[in-house]
Amino acid sequence: MALKPEPTAPFHSVQYALRVLESVSKHGNGVTDAQISRETGLSTGHLASLLLTLRREGYVEQVSDGAYVIGASLLLLGSGAARRRALEDRLQLTLSELRDSVGAAVYLSRYTDGEVSVTQVADGPLTPAVNEWVDFRSSAHASAVGKCLLAQLDHDGRRDHISRHRTARLTSRTITDEKILFSQLDAQSATVPVLDLQEYAVGTVCAAVPLTAGSAAGCLALSLPIEDAHRLRSAAETLSRRAAPVLLSLAL
Repeated sequence: MALKPEPTAPFHSVQYALRVLESVSKHGNGVTDAQISRETGLSTGHLASLLLTLRREGYVEQVSDGAYVIGASLLLLGSGAARRRALEDRLQLTLSELRDSVGAAVYLSRYTDGEVSVTQVADGPLTPAVNEWVDFRSSAHASAVGKCLLAQLDHDGRRDHISRHRTARLTSRTITDEKILFSQLDAQSATVPVLDLQEYAVGTVCAAVPLTAGSAAGCLALSLPIEDAHRLRSAAETLSRRAAPVLLSLAL
């Protein structure tokens, strides 16, 4: 099984951010933005935007003379179990900020060992998570999360998944025909959020955007009650714009 090579804007932003972090990490006593620009080849305008994001996420800090040094968030990652805990905490904080920004429950999901896995969720009293009335592992054909993950797989990977998980009808809107489902997945652009308009559960709409770090397919998703469906597309666009910090955390 292989991933489809479909790079999107957040991926390019993360590649540039990693180059900036590599430059900063080489200078223990700090490095100016002019020096970072020379070492990375990034324009001052693009670099300023990246440095602002990296400062906001705590990956770099600006000291009194204006130079940049490695920030606390990056130092906390460390290695081993401590790194995993620090990464999970950092991701949870980022997801919580996204939840508040889009006004919806937010989910981080991966496709690992041939299964859909929702690894982290940020919800709350005003932004309840979707009721998982059917296991997400067996409903990939119907959920925004599942369809976004399947869209990142090659044809053989999708066929393997569907052969193990029947495309059951969960609502009147669920796509159960394999040919129609695969046709929609093939037509799905990596730059456009995948939508679930009451296909998984009546009364809930969802959107998901791809996050591929390394060899694993992943996605960032949100859910809204049907009465807030009018906010779905704008919320999904915000989610897509804010995906880079999550992807950066996964890439480190």
